[in-house]
Amino acid sequence: MLKKITKKNTTKLFALIGIVTASFSFINPANATIVEFQTSQGNFQVNLFDTTTPKTVSNFLSYVNDEHYTNSVVHRVAKDFVVQAGGYEFSGEWPLTPLVASASVINEPVYSNVKGTIAMAKQGGNPNSATNQWFFNLEDNNDTSNPDNLDRQNGGFTAFGQVIGDGMLVVEKIALLDLCTAGSLQGVPMVIDDNQTCADMTVPGMENFVVIERITIIDNSEVTDADLHPLLSKYPDSDGDGVKDIDDAFPSDPSKSVPDVEDSGGSFTWFSLMVLALVSTRKRFIKS
Repeated sequence: MLKKITKKNTTKLFALIGIVTASFSFINPANATIVEFQTSQGNFQVNLFDTTTPKTVSNFLSYVNDEHYTNSVVHRVAKDFVVQAGGYEFSGEWPLTPLVASASVINEPVYSNVKGTIAMAKQGGNPNSATNQWFFNLEDNNDTSNPDNLDRQNGGFTAFGQVIGDGMLVVEKIALLDLCTAGSLQGVPMVIDDNQTCADMTVPGMENFVVIERITIIDNSEVTDADLHPLLSKYPDSDGDGVKDIDDAFPSDPSKSVPDVEDSGGSFTWFSLMVLALVSTRKRFIKS
């Protein structure tokens, strides 16, 4: 009798565990792809590319779930370029206080940095250094003739979502604010009166900043990006080594690469390799 009861209880226990696990899977916010940015300048929504830039989206959502961005501030605006945030808060005095970031995430430069996309910020010369900071592209920052082409430099910047609806009106509103300097930070957007200047902001208050009051998940569907058609980057990195194929003499070998160079340099590298291959073939032919 004891053996029979134990078996029945075990079966029920496994069934209960299955139900609980399924419930956790259902409410798990890691699948969410539409988030709302609630800011002191207005709210807007962003659809994340969870199926195509999964590591970046997962990294971003981990900060969201930890409320890392709650009451942080927008710390940089570069006119006609980007609006950047995610890395600082105002703790009552200048300069702004850096937020502690988690480990970096691998670069996923699948999409182009066109107007309205959100992308990860990172350290110069390190493609896989993105952590907690992100930016919104105010313009199409993918022009091949522009030195600020974000699809090309530093292994390409990972665009992992795009603003939807009329949300860019809020982002552009932020970009039109007065810009001040504090310590090493330049272009900090400030809400100041018409009769004031940045010099009057020696003792600012929270009301003088663009505050990211909260980022909330409003749709936890896994494929909310299915109807989006973001522009793919013109510069793929096939082997994921942080060097674009156009600059990489070994685009299929992650253990071999060359540093970023101009197009002419890359072409010269390929030309040199072709010449070496022809010489090697000729030698083998002569030896035969």
